Amino acid sequence: MNNINTLPITVKRAIELIGLFLLGYIFIVGNDIIMPVLMAFFLSIMLLPIFRFFRAKKFPETLAILIPIILLLLMAALFIWFFSFQVKQLIADFPQIKENLNTHLNALSKWINGFTNFSTAEQINIIKEQSNKFLKNTGNILSGVLGSVSGFVIFFGLLPIYIYLILFYKNLLLKFVIMWFDKKDISKVEGGLKDIEEIIKSYLIGLLIQISYITILLGGTLWIIGIKHALLIGVLFALLNLIPYVGALVGNIMGVLLTISSTQETWPIITVVVVIAVVQFLDNNILMPRIVGSKVRINSLSAIVGIVLAGTFAGISGMFLALPIIAVLKIIFDRSEGFEKWGVLLGDDRPEKNPIYVKSFAKKQKKDGVDKSK
Repeated sequence: MNNINTLPITVKRAIELIGLFLLGYIFIVGNDIIMPVLMAFFLSIMLLPIFRFFRAKKFPETLAILIPIILLLLMAALFIWFFSFQVKQLIADFPQIKENLNTHLNALSKWINGFTNFSTAEQINIIKEQSNKFLKNTGNILSGVLGSVSGFVIFFGLLPIYIYLILFYKNLLLKFVIMWFDKKDISKVEGGLKDIEEIIKSYLIGLLIQISYITILLGGTLWIIGIKHALLIGVLFALLNLIPYVGALVGNIMGVLLTISSTQETWPIITVVVVIAVVQFLDNNILMPRIVGSKVRINSLSAIVGIVLAGTFAGISGMFLALPIIAVLKIIFDRSEGFEKWGVLLGDDRPEKNPIYVKSFAKKQKKDGVDKSK
């Protein structure tokens, strides 16, 4: 079989693009199967230190695997209970929320009446009709969220099984990966696997810490100030913030809407906006970079495009896993001959000068192109 490096450059580029297209198509068709396995794979790597700790203490392998899985399930159950409790409190306040919204909407109607042909009575009727529909639908949605917890648990019920099997057969899976490479490349593969493990662990553990401190900082600050549903605002923002870029924007909007619906005054709304901005600044510029400290830096363009594509392919779970998947792909591309250019595209190593006008770079590309076309 001919080596792929002997193929013409155009053929190699075509093969790469076809491969990327097929990979995306596979994700779209099989995301219901692929995403739980990917999630289990990432969680397994996050639980590896706990597994190794108990194995070092001479625990049986089965028990050393089950303990971290049980701890993970207990944390998830505690968080679901806390979130459900906050949502139930919100549903209980719906009559007051309806009254507050009508007050805000009436004030908005009077302001709009100054430069439109609609009378105040017509606007109030339209606004009340739409707000009643909105509140009714929102109530049904929130009640459905609480009622779908069992469905959520069933959907993710395979995760513990996948995690157990991945940890149990990890050496078999490593052997499978190593068998794809020549002996001379084993050291490079080993380095890549260590980097992947480190990045995934730091990212996922960092997200757990991030959820905790955002809930405490944001929810606690708003609670001390006296904002209603402060903890729910903190939890919602912390959860939505797990989706990079997009989630923070939606979290801001949700926080403001919850505040508007829970008060007839203006100062709580301004307070929530200011506190969210401060917490987000601390998270983005001080806390999260120190906690994660990833060796692989992904540029913002690739991150946003990857998140949108992942959301299109696999929904919310795809958006949540987009960044670690991109980081893993960059590690693989950086260490795979012929795919380094894709690693450059994903990375954050921005050249200071235009590469077209850098003679050494242009000569190197020309030389490589001649050598590879032979």
